[in-house]
Amino acid sequence: MLRMPTLYIPHGGGPCFFMDWHPPHTWDRMAAWLRGLAADIGERPRAVLVISGHWEEPRVSVNVQAAPPLLFDYYGFPPHTYELQYPAPGDPELATRVQALLAAGGVPTRAETERGLDHGVFVPFLLIYPQADVPIVQLSLHASLDAAAHLVLGALLEPLRDEGVLIVGSGMSYHNMRGLMGGGDPGPDSARFDAWLEAACRAAPAERTRLLTNWQQAPAARACHPREEHLLPLMVAAGAAGDDPGRRVFHDRVMGATVSAFAFGA
Repeated sequence: MLRMPTLYIPHGGGPCFFMDWHPPHTWDRMAAWLRGLAADIGERPRAVLVISGHWEEPRVSVNVQAAPPLLFDYYGFPPHTYELQYPAPGDPELATRVQALLAAGGVPTRAETERGLDHGVFVPFLLIYPQADVPIVQLSLHASLDAAAHLVLGALLEPLRDEGVLIVGSGMSYHNMRGLMGGGDPGPDSARFDAWLEAACRAAPAERTRLLTNWQQAPAARACHPREEHLLPLMVAAGAAGDDPGRRVFHDRVMGATVSAFAFGA
């Protein structure tokens, strides 16, 4: 089996791909890219390990369920968006392997047996693997929201890439809801930060780690991420990249903001 890449993908806004939006084509390019992602990856993964910006725990947690339900953790959307289904199986064996790798690196974990897959998982994967036939395990962020810790987390998980596991960080490279909805212009700040982010992901591995660890020093960093939970899935994906180069694989302007996706080793 080929070594799997690692990815940092945008998951949109709530169930945005499955409802009417105004303007109507706001999310079309992102949806089309997500639909084509499986073909871009090529080889079908044995399973997917997803780190979403919507799950934080004081102890890193792993969903160990064989048949995880869905968690509709969005509010105020049309009724039909609460009836979406994505019955992808879990992978308890992979969940155990994840816990073992993290424990070997000194990261304590907790097994999650009740929480469903949140919309940072099922919304994009309804487009990526619409048949829901690839097992999915979700991993939480650590509540410290420390960038260096999440880079380490990713590095400990790198061996999974040689075991047929696709590691995906699901967030948004721009995530300032006030900037998007408040009537301002997020364009200049998001463009500056996105350019920095692309350069950081393309940098040699040691420099990439240094830059991402200190992401708050980037141009317009806090204007784009007042809170960093939607950026930290990138740190896990980059940490798991090892020596593999990174590149930007998707680029769009959504609601006035620049949004990108990145791949490592692809």
